[in-house]
Amino acid sequence: YFDFLGCAVDPRKYENYLAGEKTVWANIGMHQFHLSEGKPDAQVFDGMITLIYDDLEGLMEKYNSYLDDDEIFAPLKETEFLVGMVDDMMLVTDPWGSQFCIIESDSPNEDRAANVGVQPIVEEHGPSDGLAMEDLTVYVDHGSNLEGIGRFYKTVLGAAVLQELSSDQSISVTMGERQTLTFQYHPDGPSAEINHHEFSYDNKDCDADASTPVYPSNHGPHISLYVTNLSAAYRAAERLGVLYVNQRFKRRAYTEDEAIDQCMFRLIEIIDPEDEERNIILSLEHEVRSPITKDGTKY
Repeated sequence: YFDFLGCAVDPRKYENYLAGEKTVWANIGMHQFHLSEGKPDAQVFDGMITLIYDDLEGLMEKYNSYLDDDEIFAPLKETEFLVGMVDDMMLVTDPWGSQFCIIESDSPNEDRAANVGVQPIVEEHGPSDGLAMEDLTVYVDHGSNLEGIGRFYKTVLGAAVLQELSSDQSISVTMGERQTLTFQYHPDGPSAEINHHEFSYDNKDCDADASTPVYPSNHGPHISLYVTNLSAAYRAAERLGVLYVNQRFKRRAYTEDEAIDQCMFRLIEIIDPEDEERNIILSLEHEVRSPITKDGTKY
């Protein structure tokens, strides 16, 4: 993430980066990967992450260095790491199996979106090589209710479906001006096994009283996103019965007031709001955040 993809080290986790342990944050433009220490295994995202760069020359030079046994890339040897080209796209598999599609920008300044906001930078470090995370594609079972997924995001998070990017195999919703979240039937076919969550009851909330709901911990990947109205999103999720608290994290919101105090809440089950039986289409943990605190200041 740092040496090959050229992500910038976030200063808020710089000590962990130097120590080589615990969670580190890897920034790409305005966007971020939170990379937790695998115990025992690393999280693998079952989908495709699309990143935008000025050009692919720098990445190709690094890949050639890897092929020439450059010592800096030695940890990538004998892992899942793989690089290939399809037309003008670079396809990269990280050492644990998560997949990336990397494309060149046709408008670098707009894609970096520095006028909108930037992540902090470690002193004497430069910005990330990559400009942005353009799309996150989540693989789903063939036959999954794609229209129901679209209705879920519109109802709960106010995210509109982008019909021009959707098909009978996928559906895309907007995650802001220059970013999308896509759900696509798994490219390996109907027999592909898909699992975006990993539940256990090994982290009990000792501070919760007897009336507090008990949720399993999720050790699978999660996605974070921001909404303009946290209370409205919380209430919509509550009406659907999809609120969730992950015991792995210290920030926990069991009520709307706690969500406002924490500037976040979580949900994990995606359900079609029009389905009276409330069948779960898929389980994928979301950390839904507010960019402002309850007193109106920036979070």
